Amino acid sequence: MFKSFFPNPKWFFGSLILWFAINIALWYSGGSGWGTFLGMPQGYASAEMPIGVSRFWAPSFLWFYLWFFISTAIFALFWKFKSNNPWQGWSVWGSAFILFNIWFGVQVSVVVNAWYNPFYDLIQKMLSSGGGDVTQLYSGVMTFLYVAMVYVTTAVFNLFFVSHYVFRWRTAMNDYYTANWDKLRHIEGASQRIQEDTMRFAKTMEGLGVSLVEALMTLLAFLPVLFSLSSHVKDLPIVGEIPHALMWAAVTWSVAGTVILMVVGYKLPGLEFNNQKVEAAYRKELVYGEDNPDRADPLTLKELFSKVRFNYFRLYFHYAYFNMVRIWYMQLDNLYGLFVLFPSIAAGAITLGLMMQISNVFGKVRESFQYLIASWPTIIELLSIYKRLKAFESTLDK
Repeated sequence: MFKSFFPNPKWFFGSLILWFAINIALWYSGGSGWGTFLGMPQGYASAEMPIGVSRFWAPSFLWFYLWFFISTAIFALFWKFKSNNPWQGWSVWGSAFILFNIWFGVQVSVVVNAWYNPFYDLIQKMLSSGGGDVTQLYSGVMTFLYVAMVYVTTAVFNLFFVSHYVFRWRTAMNDYYTANWDKLRHIEGASQRIQEDTMRFAKTMEGLGVSLVEALMTLLAFLPVLFSLSSHVKDLPIVGEIPHALMWAAVTWSVAGTVILMVVGYKLPGLEFNNQKVEAAYRKELVYGEDNPDRADPLTLKELFSKVRFNYFRLYFHYAYFNMVRIWYMQLDNLYGLFVLFPSIAAGAITLGLMMQISNVFGKVRESFQYLIASWPTIIELLSIYKRLKAFESTLDK
């Protein structure tokens, strides 16, 4: 699954995490200001960022682009020297390009969040003072549209690139398994695992990986913003006044929901795996019956299908209460951000623009912490695919 596409996966992913941590430490310990050695203006790293599309070519952004490219090049050259995996161009540079696009998308969200406060404060001011200059509203909307145009363009290009990335990963797995077909052909469902499971695994793994990295980068970008905005919200419903109220509210709610969903859905991966096994056994007997009249007799098919039905009915039951808990939580989550702000709104402690900005930041942080909640059904599917392919590969490991 991994060694066909990535060079020496265990060491590759370990070195990736280590290299990522080193770069984060260097960046936040002063590296963000090293651009001055290349002629960038003094104090550019701490300068207030513009609210608009011009932010993306501000000196601090230009320095990050260069830093990311140099860091990726060093990492790629190290693995080119260390390993000769034929897919390293896609697995190393392709992964880096996807990571960069994720980071860029998060930065667009940061710009949009900064846009909320002045724009909605402008609306509140006009409504409370009997009007104002309408061109200011048009200008504010155009600022948003310019940022949105940049985001949509890069997002569409990234989706196109990711589609090719996933197919290359599937191709690498396909080449690896077909090269060892003589050892694998006797395994039940071998053809399905090579044709279907490789595609589903690459696509699902990439989707979950992108979502996880996006959640982590969103936390890195928005947690400091939420921390600073917590100074405007002192009280929480029921709890009362506590320091850093928004941080506590977001983390507690998200962690509680994640733990509840994991407990409620812990049986589902095994049931999905069993479901694929009984489906494969039933399908295999039908395939044999196409060429051999002695196979796929009604009694055998009835027995095999009864196992399919039994497993599906168990899945329906367990998914019923799992979805009940998950959907109720997500519905309550829609109201939670506003509920937290009720005491501050009633006290008149925040403006409309600040309320919109806090709601947006609060939602971003909650969504990041709720990665497992949003992805749990997909994780269940991935675990079942992983179990099938792992059992498949165990023959080669022997």
